[in-house]
Amino acid sequence: MNNCLFCRIIRGEIPSTKVYENDLVYAFRDINPQTPFHVLVVPKKHVASVSEIDQLGNDEIAACLLAVKQIAADASLDGGFRMISNCGPDACQSVPHLHFHILGGRQMSDQMA
Repeated sequence: MNNCLFCRIIRGEIPSTKVYENDLVYAFRDINPQTPFHVLVVPKKHVASVSEIDQLGNDEIAACLLAVKQIAADASLDGGFRMISNCGPDACQSVPHLHFHILGGRQMSDQMA
């Protein structure tokens, strides 16, 4: 998708602070961090959300989750982290490209909503 914000970031048309990249996944720091550590992990193939995840191959899905694990380990988030993927307008998904937030660096609230 040509005008997708995250697709443009992946292509290097919009600057980002890259944290991780391989053939299937790109990860970068969130420009409006909600915690001391806030990174977005996105598949390079455009799909809108988890609702369309079946458009990715198993290798692409696994690559996203393995990237989350690696990024959290590299950031020494040994006490834990939260991984979130908003799906659709009711969940306040602001960019219609599947992405996983990695949040950490402080104690989280036990409230999920």
